[in-house]
Order: sequence, then C-alpha cells, then structure tokens
Amino acid sequence: MKQDSSLTTPASGQEESNKSPLDFPSNFIQDIISADLRAGKNQGRVHTRFPPEPNGYLHIGHAKSICLNFGLARANDGLCNLRFDDTNPSKEEVEFVDSIMTDVRWLGFDWEERLYYASDYFEQLYEWALQLIQDGKAYVCDLNAEEIRAYRGTLTDAGQESPYRNRSVEENLDLFKRMRAGEFEEGARVLRAKIDMASPNLNMRDPVLYRILKQAHHRTGDKWLIYPMYDYAHPLSDAIEAITHSICTLEFADHRPLYDWFIDNVKPEYEPRQYEFARLNLSYTVMSKRKLRALVEQGYVNGWDDPRMPTISGLRRRGYTPEAIRDFCERIGVAKRDSTVDIALLEYCIREDLNRRADRVMAVLRPLKIVIENYPEGQVEWLDIANNPENPDSGNRKIPFGRELYIEQEDFMEDPPRKFFRLAPGREVRLKGAYIIKCQELIKDEQTGEIIQLRCTYDPDTKSGGPAAGRKVKGTLHWVAASHAVKAEVRLYDHLFDSDNPDDDEDGKVFTQKINPNSLLVLNGCMLEAGLEKVQPGERFQFLRQGYFVADPDSKTDAPVFNRIVPLRDSWAKIQKKG
Repeated sequence: MKQDSSLTTPASGQEESNKSPLDFPSNFIQDIISADLRAGKNQGRVHTRFPPEPNGYLHIGHAKSICLNFGLARANDGLCNLRFDDTNPSKEEVEFVDSIMTDVRWLGFDWEERLYYASDYFEQLYEWALQLIQDGKAYVCDLNAEEIRAYRGTLTDAGQESPYRNRSVEENLDLFKRMRAGEFEEGARVLRAKIDMASPNLNMRDPVLYRILKQAHHRTGDKWLIYPMYDYAHPLSDAIEAITHSICTLEFADHRPLYDWFIDNVKPEYEPRQYEFARLNLSYTVMSKRKLRALVEQGYVNGWDDPRMPTISGLRRRGYTPEAIRDFCERIGVAKRDSTVDIALLEYCIREDLNRRADRVMAVLRPLKIVIENYPEGQVEWLDIANNPENPDSGNRKIPFGRELYIEQEDFMEDPPRKFFRLAPGREVRLKGAYIIKCQELIKDEQTGEIIQLRCTYDPDTKSGGPAAGRKVKGTLHWVAASHAVKAEVRLYDHLFDSDNPDDDEDGKVFTQKINPNSLLVLNGCMLEAGLEKVQPGERFQFLRQGYFVADPDSKTDAPVFNRIVPLRDSWAKIQKKG
C-alpha cells in the first residue's frame, strides 16, 4: 500500500502560484483590491498577512482565513506574511507556534521568508507608546481591571474619566518607564490611550495599551515585564510590515475605529486599512478557541488533534485532505454577514475528493463467520478486484478467497422482512467479485442464542468468466477471507455535539452538556482484507458499503487502527436536491 501523498507537508505550497485574479473566486474583498489596484493605491502592491495568536491550535474557521489571505495575495501577484501576534505570554506556547506553521503548510500555502512575530516589534511599540505619552495621547492609570470596567460605562451610558487621566506628561513618562523596569506589581498600573470616554464605541473609551505581566515570554524570555495589548500591537505590526489590506472577521468591525486611531496618531510610514468578513460558523461545532481549550483541558476529547475536534490537526488526523478543505472554503465564499454553514457541506467536499483518490477495500467491522461446505478445504484462490472504479488508472489487486469467510452481522437475518435482500436461510447473495452463495444452516450459541456461524454452499460457475457469471441475485455483500484476514481496531467518529447549535444557551444548557455520547465508538476485532496490515498512517481507503477511512498514527505493525473519516451517506447532496 502506498502512502497517500495529500497527508504529507508540501515543500512550498506553490502548486497554484500561477493563478490570476480572474481565477480567484469573486468576492467583495477582491473587488476592493481590484479597485485599489486600478486607482494606483499602495504603489500597486497587495500585501496581506495571516496573524494568529499562538494560544491554541487552528480550527476550520482559521482555514477559511488562511485560504483568503494567502489566496488573495497569490491571485493578485502579492505577498502574504505569517505573523504570530504573541502579546500574551500567559497563554502562549511554542507547541502552538509549531502546530500553526504545520497547519498552514499542510493546507498548501507558503510564507517563504516572511515569518514574523509581534514580539519582534516590542521595542518599536514601546517607543511609539512613549511618543503617544509625549503627545498627550496616553497616560498611566492606577485603576484596577474591575474599576476600569466600571468607569467605562455601558452601551447607553457614557463612561467616566479616570482620576489619573490628567497626569502630566513628565509623570506619565516616569511611571511608564518604571513599569517597564518592574517596580510595580501586576495589576497595579496600566497605560491607557486618551481618546473619548463618551464615545458610543466602548473600544474608544480610553483602551488599555500596556499591562504589567511578570511572566516569561516564549521568545523574549524575561526581557519584558510589560506587554502590549492586542488592539495596540496588531495595527502597528501591520504598519511595520507594510500590509496593504488587513483582513479580519466581523467581530473586529467595532475595533476598526481604534485600529485607525493608532495609525492616525502614531503616523507610521505605511498605513494599512482593515476590512472585515463573516467568520465561519459550522453546525454541530463550537469555534471559540476558549471552548476548544476547555474541551481539551477538561478531558472531553483526547487532545487538540482528536478527530472529533474542528481543529485543522483534528481534521487531518480524521483523514480530511487539504484539497477538500480548500474546496470547502471556496464553496462557502466570503460574505459580509454571519451565518452558519451546514457541516454536511464539509462532508460532501471530502467525499467528492476521496471518491476519486481512495482505493476500495473490503472490511468487515462486526464479523459473522461463514463456512462454505462445498468449497475444498485448504484451497485458496486469488481473485482480481478493481481498486477504484472512479479512477481508471488505479488498476486491480488480488484478494484471497477460501472456504471460511467473514461477512457483516447485519447482512444476515434469520427471519427477514419482505424487502431485506441480503443473506437469510435458503436465500442467495453474491459475494463482491466472487461467487453466489446460499445459506443452508445457521449455528447458534447454546447459552445465548446468538448466531455464531453460517453454513453455506457456493455455485462455482458464478465467478467472473464462469458459465453462470451473469446469473442475477438481488443482494451483493462485501466479505473477507478468514485465512488471510487482518485484525484491526476501527474508530467510528460522529459529530462531537448532538445539537446543531451547541453555542445556543436558550435551553439552559452549557455547551459541554450537549456533547454527543456516541461521538466515538471503538470496534475491536474487525476483519480487513489481506495487505492492510502494512498500511502507513495517513493512507485513506473506502471500505466498501461502510464509508471512508484513514490509518491513524496509533497504527502499529500488524495492528492497524483506522478512523472513519465520513460515512458514504451524502446528506448535503440530499439537502441540495430538496432545495
């Protein structure tokens, strides 16, 4: 079995680098960029960035942003940076940095030499803060966090000015420098912008620019004892990097006046503009990084790469391909209003991709043994089976057939209903790629009454090429030869939540109370066809009549573990048909 190359990390991600703007899906941000290019803005440059905070793993919503930022740059002969907005050492880890870089590369994008960190700019940001103080536009405030919230006011009531708002420039400069020197405890003082405590936009009511944090930073170590707030560092980092189009999600729309205020008052050489698009909301999923962290830390899932998680690493382990995720992001488009996308569309995209690339194999997940009484004992014949009917270049493989086989328990009924076309006493079915068999007898466990074996006969003339190969029966079953069966563990994954909107709290339940108790079913003793004992993690297959599966990293020599990527049922296609 050869490894599926789509799981490996692309070296450069430039397979689509020749795309022109006409190839990129039209959207309102592309329209803005096209208008800017026609008007000669930004010296004809297009420069975007993907700026994650390294405080967790990326999820499918970030994939949309990655595809948009890198895709717009690629389509417009521009550049896209990867920048970590690492301004909060209390929540950031090198593990998250490494995972983010892996995810971006895996999705097929390359930042080339343009890897940056907001922490690269701490000294410049500090100098600009001193400038704001000297200009009378920032001050050191002694209110604590709770008092600052109380003074800020509400959406209907104006805020109150801090009693420290009118400190002299000299005093503010002295206090801010002493904050940096570590003279004060955490929470004792902050640096705030002096804007407008009566602004209808709460973000403009003297926001905090710096706070004291006596914690080591993953890159700067113990050098800094004060750290800039995200809203301050983000726009000015964009300016330092000469970003032209700063693209973010709608929740930052109310922050845009503050973004512009910093640019207008610091007056950096480059003046980026912020544009907002609708974030991705997905049914049966939570997309809050805080909630995803809670799922991991409270043990509801088995880590950030649990295949039930919407993280990119979780989807990768589940068996999703970067091509399917990029296709999904393209299909949902770029909108100005928030909406929820049916997860069935994401599942449709992976089916569409794997239908063409995944070889078909036979796997019996809940085995029921069959003995073909008129088949010679000890004989094994090797039958030709097509690897993938959807891919004419995939060729054939040989699988063993013998006297003892396994079929699915659900493919046999002792007393079947009228429209049951699988195996039953006295009935015939065809075994996929092999013979027609007939059930003659069933054997039960004397104590439990459970059916443990079927005794059957076969028609030797019904094999492909035989004189009765064209004889018709209504049922065709997949099977595995017992003599060469590969024993495996199979993990059947389903939606993590049993609610299509787990964020909705109108029912009085928190999101963790809506976890689907059947989101993971582990089956041991599954029987797979010969050859699958040597699979490599990441190899993907369609188990006939079962769904698409991927070999998990937990697989060991002669002990494969498979994750179900998605069932064969295509609910999205049905939704589209009804529409």
